[in-house]
Amino acid sequence: MKRFCFILVIFFSLPYVAFSADPQVSTRSEALTAIDILLEPDDAMLVQAKADNARLREHYPEGFALDATHIAHISVLQCYVHTNDLDKVSAVVKRVVDTQKPVGMELKTTGYYTYSSEQGVGLAVIAIARTPELLEYQKEVIDAARPFMVANGTADAFVPNENGAPIGETTVADIEAYIHHSGDHYRPHVTIGLGKEDFLKKMMAAPYAPFTFKIESVGVYQLGNFGTARKKLWASTVSSR
Repeated sequence: MKRFCFILVIFFSLPYVAFSADPQVSTRSEALTAIDILLEPDDAMLVQAKADNARLREHYPEGFALDATHIAHISVLQCYVHTNDLDKVSAVVKRVVDTQKPVGMELKTTGYYTYSSEQGVGLAVIAIARTPELLEYQKEVIDAARPFMVANGTADAFVPNENGAPIGETTVADIEAYIHHSGDHYRPHVTIGLGKEDFLKKMMAAPYAPFTFKIESVGVYQLGNFGTARKKLWASTVSSR
């Protein structure tokens, strides 16, 4: 699926953070699960994200709603793991959370951006400024989860669409490639929904007022179509900030 970007994002000059090799093909024959190790924002972000989602759905009703099975979130790492290893993955994420303490982290938005398919429907997001603290947390999460990451995931690893439509091929491929969008290439964001290309262009061009928000909790979710966080597998809200 071809993509192009309309970007109103301020990128900050941060030290390069390098990550190593791709997930390896496993010789185990067990089922895989597509997971998102993510940060859940506070109400300051949730209110804005849901308002933007409502605007998008007004112009494109076929898009998904932000709800209990499509939560607003900031992805830190998306990958495939063996379903039998989910408890182990959650355990190592908890250890990172206990040491890095991301709950309460303050972040700032920078604007909207989107990418579109050939069918003229794009996925819109609220872009977030990278910080050294956020990059360090991502690095620790990737290092902890790396032993469990595997390649060659399929649509079976995702939460199925309610309408029976297949999981998109781009969604399946993007999860395995997510590791390449980490570190210096990380573009943290909150996905707000789908929209038609003409409406998205107007949305990108409108004046934007940045705002700050905080991280409310950390979670591990099973992914659905378009990289949505569909099924909660583990969550932590502990903070010592």
